[in-house]
Amino acid sequence: MTARLFTPPAEIIHLSGISWQTYQALRSELSERRLRLTYNRGTLEIMAPSPEHELNKKVMGRFVETLAEELGIQVYPLGSTTFQRPELSGAEPDECFYIRNIALVRGKKRLDFSVDPGPDLVIEIDITSSSPNRLQVYEPIPLI
Repeated sequence: MTARLFTPPAEIIHLSGISWQTYQALRSELSERRLRLTYNRGTLEIMAPSPEHELNKKVMGRFVETLAEELGIQVYPLGSTTFQRPELSGAEPDECFYIRNIALVRGKKRLDFSVDPGPDLVIEIDITSSSPNRLQVYEPIPLI
């Protein structure tokens, strides 16, 4: 018997005309699955990350943490925390870090972007998705 490693490709589904309520319902329903949902003003992207994607995200996250340690810069990593601006956007970056704004978010269990800043650094590994559309998702998240 021979074992073969099968690596499925990343799959992406794009849907348009999706309401904020539908996005929220899908996030809740799919929370136990290894899917990433990105919502941008009525457009929803559902992605099943590939092993290549996951490896690159880990390497980049470790690179930032190692560089920060070597340079003596404090970082507050929040990984793939979901960032939302109701009715506008919802995103789960591959990795994210607070650097300049650590004191404003440290220890908070929930972030409210009407008062809290967005992360100082967001890492998005783009193997199969469309970068320009992906970057628009972060526009409504305030940076201080």
